[in-house]
Amino acid sequence: MIRSQRVILGAGLAILLIIAAASVGLDVKSRSDAAWVNQTVDLLKKISDLRLLLRSAESAARGYELYKAQVFRNEFEATRAGIPPALSEVKAGLHDSPALAALLAQTEPMIRRRMEIAAEAIRLRADDDQAGIAALQDRAEGRRLMETVTANLNRLSAETKTTLAARTANSRQSGIVLLGIDVAGVMTILLLVLLLVRESQRTRARLQSSLHETKTANEALEAAVAERTEHLVTAHDELRLSVNVLQSTFRSMAEAVLVIDTTGEVLLSNPAAEKMLAFRVGMNLTKLRTLGAVVARDGVTPIGPEDLPSARVLRGEEFDELELIVRPVTGKAPRHFIISGRPMRDAQGSISGAVLVYHDASAWRETERQLHQAQKLDAIGKLTGGVAHDFNNMLTVISGNTETLLAGLTEQPELQRMARLVVDAAERCSELIQHLLAFARRQPLHPRDVDVNAAIADIAKLLRPTLGEQIQIETVFERGAVLSHIDPSRLTNAVLNMAINSRDAMPGGGKLLLETQNVVLDEAYAQANPDVMPGHYVLLAVSDTGTGMPPSVQEQVFEPFFTTKEVGKGSGLGLSMVYGFVKQSGGHIKVYSEESYGTTLKLYLPPGEGVSEPAVTTAPLAVGGSETILVVEDDALVRNFVTAQLQSLGYRTIAADDARAALALVDRGEPFDLLFTDVVMPGMSGRQLADAVAQRRPGLKVLYTSGYTDNAIAHQGKLDPGVLLLAKPYRRNQLADMIRLALKGEGAIAP
Repeated sequence: MIRSQRVILGAGLAILLIIAAASVGLDVKSRSDAAWVNQTVDLLKKISDLRLLLRSAESAARGYELYKAQVFRNEFEATRAGIPPALSEVKAGLHDSPALAALLAQTEPMIRRRMEIAAEAIRLRADDDQAGIAALQDRAEGRRLMETVTANLNRLSAETKTTLAARTANSRQSGIVLLGIDVAGVMTILLLVLLLVRESQRTRARLQSSLHETKTANEALEAAVAERTEHLVTAHDELRLSVNVLQSTFRSMAEAVLVIDTTGEVLLSNPAAEKMLAFRVGMNLTKLRTLGAVVARDGVTPIGPEDLPSARVLRGEEFDELELIVRPVTGKAPRHFIISGRPMRDAQGSISGAVLVYHDASAWRETERQLHQAQKLDAIGKLTGGVAHDFNNMLTVISGNTETLLAGLTEQPELQRMARLVVDAAERCSELIQHLLAFARRQPLHPRDVDVNAAIADIAKLLRPTLGEQIQIETVFERGAVLSHIDPSRLTNAVLNMAINSRDAMPGGGKLLLETQNVVLDEAYAQANPDVMPGHYVLLAVSDTGTGMPPSVQEQVFEPFFTTKEVGKGSGLGLSMVYGFVKQSGGHIKVYSEESYGTTLKLYLPPGEGVSEPAVTTAPLAVGGSETILVVEDDALVRNFVTAQLQSLGYRTIAADDARAALALVDRGEPFDLLFTDVVMPGMSGRQLADAVAQRRPGLKVLYTSGYTDNAIAHQGKLDPGVLLLAKPYRRNQLADMIRLALKGEGAIAP
């Protein structure tokens, strides 16, 4: 009996030792697994931070290339400085994974090279080195590098996520095994205790002395079990902490994350998913089709149920940056989503569900659309400006000679009537060119501080007979002074064009509302509208209760010759002129429209700096004179026309076909009283010529003429102080008046 008890005690002690050793080993392994899980989660975050830094740097570089705004360059430099530390942190997290560390080492020089290319592009853009920019774009090295870097980081993230899943599973399995061993050990020990009690009952008389030893062994065993239980609780607490870290990371993600089963039912979702997609646990992704129409990135191609991201990923497809557009049935703005998807598989390799990550790119795409629209309008403006210059040269000759012909046909009424038709046609052509120059932002402006409230009140009086009794005109003015530094005549034209458009949109009558307000456009608005500088503006809003415009029309409303009116009822230049006037004045324009409800055009005009200035009126001047005028014009037809007109007014003329010839005349000592020069000429501009002549002859009197001014005598379209400009085409009496005004000294240049 004593031997059997010894066997039982020995077996119990052996089992206790085995359990203790196994528990300690599993406890150490559980702690190690938990540490690995935490390290892997931290590594995933560092990889995500690195990817975000790269995207931010590239976005800032692209923004600077498009706008040359210093804020984008500063953002790029700041983001670029943060990339090396982020790389070091990712590299430190890969010390236990040689393969991934090698992949990062291979990617690191690509990242440095991509940043160097972006910095080089910014430098070239800042230096306006078009050749360098073109060469850099032709190589397309930056795009290839970024694609490779993105692919490597995606692979690094995917393999790290796989490692995280494996380590999480190992940690969970270790905990389960540890609990099982402890429970099995307790059960085994209890069984041995029962056997020992039964044996002690049989040998109570002979083994009374061994009872104390048995109790002592039981107490030691209970202490060991208590100790192991305490260790198990500690391990569970650490595991719970790891789970909380993962849950906090999951819930704090800005992207919407959905885990679905094979039927599309949501098993797990984060708060961003509920906010962005209105999806939560228990719902089914098939509801996405009921929220609105789903189309591809082009905005046209519809996406059927079988091509939805949930259907594709449940078929086993893996994808990143899949973009689609959802047009809500509620009529709200379309939502752009960029989606990544990965299927989940069970132990047999069968698909058991999927993970979908949604990123809302609506604001980004809207900014991209606005930027594209601004670039398109700018390109059209440059084209129309160039055409207008040459066209005005021809119109100067046509209108001027036809006017002379008209005066000489007083005895031939029929021919005079035909000549008058030519004059009228030339006038219409001149108006058309002026409209194009207004859109191209190349019309010469004469800005001054204008009381916008008073100006709009006067314009409203003029509009009443123009719009008719069926249109009700209302005004809502900001209290106090509302000063804007603009050209008042161009403001009148702009309001008139907008009012006529509103009238045509209200064939059955309606209300036209004119509002003024002092406003501040903040940084957030400027970021959403790339062509806006934050600061103070004067808001002029023109609203109607007309038919409104669909989004497709709103995108083209400022383009020249675009119109929805019938043929012959609109040139399509009205709002183009308004757009050019606002942009050239340093302002911003925004259109808001909803079909069947009406349209509002908001003009954000630059604020004034002082008090409103009264309009300056000039009395008619006497025509003709006997002074000598140096005419510099590179177009032979215009040059011959101008000299003939001046000679008919009694002036003596000297002609030169370019600046070089004019300087040669000056250097020969040729006397003259006024320099009459074209602004835009090959080689040396008219302003450069005037400056060069003024150095030779201080006190020179100058009159400029041009089809458009470019930047030679104007900055942002505003004429420099003391500059006289005769815009082409012009009439004989306009030429005579401006010549006399210049000879009086209005356009003198200081030595």
